Amino acid sequence: MTEAASLDRGQSHTTGAGLRVEFHDPTGTRYGFPTFPFDGAPAGLATRRQLRAAGLRPNGFDPVAQILWRHRSQRRVAYLYQLDLAAPKRTATPAQRAAITKALRARRTCPTCGLVKPYYIPRRHGECLDCHGGDTP
Repeated sequence: MTEAASLDRGQSHTTGAGLRVEFHDPTGTRYGFPTFPFDGAPAGLATRRQLRAAGLRPNGFDPVAQILWRHRSQRRVAYLYQLDLAAPKRTATPAQRAAITKALRARRTCPTCGLVKPYYIPRRHGECLDCHGGDTP
């Protein structure tokens, strides 16, 4: 069987350099999108997770390539964005931070006794564990 025939049937082929040909398509002819194998992305491209770790965001731009790999029996994908087009992550304003603090405190406040607990009030009971009694689920 030729290499091209095996690739058409979805089988992978490893070159002498250890590159999986199945997921190496830098021109996008096979997958319709530039595709690279796991750990094979070119410099200047990063995943969302890598952008976030660097304090950046995609800035509204669409992905320019993808990484494909197999995990167990599923094919996984991660989209790649250009680093030079990424922008710094936005930070919350003081008013937004105050609203978040107020909302989180409300989740810890029991509506029955009015005490602020060190845990979130269970939604299934609607009150703190002390007011609920804790003897029935």
